[in-house]
Amino acid sequence: MADEDRIPTRFIRVSDESGSRRIAVKVRDGAGPPVVWLGGFRSDMGATKARAVDAWAERAGRRLVRFDYSGHGASEGAFAASTISTWLADAEAVLDAHAAERPVLIGSSMGGWIACLAARARLTRGQPPAAGLVLIAPALDFTEDLMWDMFPDEIRERLLRDGVWMRQSAYAPEPDPVSMRLIEDGRRHRLLTGPLDLRCPVHILQGMRDPDVPHPHAFKLLDRLPTEGTVMTLIADGDHRLSRPQDIARLIGAVAEMG
Repeated sequence: MADEDRIPTRFIRVSDESGSRRIAVKVRDGAGPPVVWLGGFRSDMGATKARAVDAWAERAGRRLVRFDYSGHGASEGAFAASTISTWLADAEAVLDAHAAERPVLIGSSMGGWIACLAARARLTRGQPPAAGLVLIAPALDFTEDLMWDMFPDEIRERLLRDGVWMRQSAYAPEPDPVSMRLIEDGRRHRLLTGPLDLRCPVHILQGMRDPDVPHPHAFKLLDRLPTEGTVMTLIADGDHRLSRPQDIARLIGAVAEMG
């Protein structure tokens, strides 16, 4: 049995406007600033990169927190009824319960957006800033910039009429339910409309062959972050997953540099 599988799954209760649900969490004990994995759209804490970071945390003796958003993995909740607000509430509850001190946040795709929102919320509440962010193909504002703005009129009309559209996925056999509620809620959380200073180091890892979050989208984020403390690594032959051994090595190196 893999060591990762011996870490017990804990559950915390989250209640908000979406309702009450149990969120699954795995915590690897260790030292240093807690490292928190925030996965992508329809991904879970058992995904390749999450497990690779866990293996590094075991070797390095670092505290690592992973969790499944509502409607993902082992957590309760309906995916189709969830929104960015839902998943942000999940992330903030996990951070409060298991990583209250200055965390290093690793955000993959949608998790990059959630990580930035959570880091900004810390500042709004008067908490110390995060220790650092590592963002993998960060999909900030994706519901507007990479969905709604890119959808043809027929898909927009279907969303407005039916409230949901089943989008074929390149990563799973079943389609992704994209709801109008998700689109509208995303507009409440947009971050690329002005400067974004999270008062901590940020390292972006971006593949230039990414069909889901094209690399020009990452430059939008780069342009809005402070120059000081911000690094972007472009991988010319990298796709959206960035799960090859060389990609994992870059990810681990970026996380280790955060302290």
